[in-house]
Amino acid sequence: MKKVFSRPKSLKNAAFHYCPGCGHSIIHRLVAEVIDEMGLQENIIGVPPAGCAVLAYDYFDIDMGEAAHGRAAAVATGLKRVLPDRVIFTYQGDGDIAAIGTAETIHAASRGENVTTIFVNNGVYGMTGGQMAPTTILGQSTTTSPGGRKETRDGYPVKLSEMLAISDGTVYIERTAVSSPAHILKTKKAITKAFRYQVENKGFSLVEILSGCPTNWKMDPVESCKWINEVMTQHFPLGVIKDSGDKKDAR
Repeated sequence: MKKVFSRPKSLKNAAFHYCPGCGHSIIHRLVAEVIDEMGLQENIIGVPPAGCAVLAYDYFDIDMGEAAHGRAAAVATGLKRVLPDRVIFTYQGDGDIAAIGTAETIHAASRGENVTTIFVNNGVYGMTGGQMAPTTILGQSTTTSPGGRKETRDGYPVKLSEMLAISDGTVYIERTAVSSPAHILKTKKAITKAFRYQVENKGFSLVEILSGCPTNWKMDPVESCKWINEVMTQHFPLGVIKDSGDKKDAR
């Protein structure tokens, strides 16, 4: 019988703690598949800070270095400068990277640090109770914006990927999703390219991934995928935002 499915070597044999329908489990597998396919398991270090993926070290069978909330880009910078032969990636949620970690991320990108960031955007603070996040879209209800986010009171959602794309230090920025099989395949290709550019010493890359949070969105998993495809992507359009990697010489 032909084997069509197996656990990636870079994932431990452990049950995920994520809620049913959460995109983190899919994204974990995609990252692990790319690590295996690129032969990076013994040469890669992941940096998860606080957030839903704070326990990522329980799942990835690779070296991991935990960071304080928002400080993943700073930790990744230090690791890469001390261990330039390693592939270093951060794994961050929107409440982490686009709020308390905004400064670290922007300056790491501006410096062109040769690291990769996996940015999981579900539009809420998932771990702490579903509060409004910097990426919560207008009209979206959360525990701290029960009537929906209003621009006059709460401002507009932060489009971090577009902000980083204008920096001369960034080489590759793409926004994808895990709300359909086609989107999942595109997400894996984006992660592969981001890691490849780092291996080629091209500079800072980031893959933003729109992901469902059924528990805090008060939806079932199917409704969450539909909401991403029909609503969330209107505010955060999918696609390549910047790609200068193949035109940029290694440093």
